[in-house]
Amino acid sequence: MSALTYLEAIVVGAFQGVTELFPVSSLGHSILIPALVGGRWAHDLNVSAPESPYLAFIVGLHVATAAALLVFFWRDWLRIVSGFVSSLRHRRLRTSGERLAWLLIVGTIPVGISGLLLEHLFRTTLGRPIPAAAFLIVNGVVLYVGERLRRRADTTAPVPATTAAGGPGSARDVDAAADARLAQMSLGRATLIGSAQILALLPGLSRSGVTMAAGLLRGLSHEDAARFSFLLATPVILAAGALKLPDLVGPLGAGIRGPIIAGSVASFVSAYLAVRFLTRYFETRTLTPFAVYCLLFGSASLIWLVIR
Repeated sequence: MSALTYLEAIVVGAFQGVTELFPVSSLGHSILIPALVGGRWAHDLNVSAPESPYLAFIVGLHVATAAALLVFFWRDWLRIVSGFVSSLRHRRLRTSGERLAWLLIVGTIPVGISGLLLEHLFRTTLGRPIPAAAFLIVNGVVLYVGERLRRRADTTAPVPATTAAGGPGSARDVDAAADARLAQMSLGRATLIGSAQILALLPGLSRSGVTMAAGLLRGLSHEDAARFSFLLATPVILAAGALKLPDLVGPLGAGIRGPIIAGSVASFVSAYLAVRFLTRYFETRTLTPFAVYCLLFGSASLIWLVIR
């Protein structure tokens, strides 16, 4: 890993920032791309190795991605943190900020516990190219089936967007209206949607993809499902990165801290641009193109890895 150049770090970082938020699995791509490139990349960028320096690099990229989400949704997080504090102070769940704060907490608990118990096992046993390609195909199936079932269902979002938003307005008004819609979910529904993130521990299954599919099946619109998915992902990605931050200052980060910083900056920029694009994309479009991509890329990767 010490041979990692700044150019390689920037390319991998930019790729990570996009694939972490697009419903195509960043971990799956982090495993598949080095394997498909081959050579030193396949040797050095091995996420399944217990003490691989690549893990320290990935940690920096995850923290940068979470930072991009915090910056993009800063208005939402101000309301959420304020709501959490006021709910504790007044012992109530009355405002949208108070309700949304606790919806995110209960939605995050299942994956937090599962990640602590299973992340290492899944990464070391399944974090290899062929399983990652197979799970990427499964991810495409999940996205496609989620879309098909959503179209056939008669369920709708808790409150129609036009009713809650009250027509065109400032970005602050639109964000507040979206948070108000999400806050009307029940704790049980939020827990079910948040629990879908557990599947993303499997390399090749996308966190944003499975939570969006779960949100669609629970009656959310594409726009609100994407928003809730990104809000749910922020503390999970940040916590996962913070938990492994000692790797950056320990032996695993020795000799690569410069490339880690360069890659993290690239990851921050690409993640910010990705979430900005996706929040607009899902106002009118669906998961189907991402499902097709996962099916095609996963199948092609699996065939190549098996026959070569």
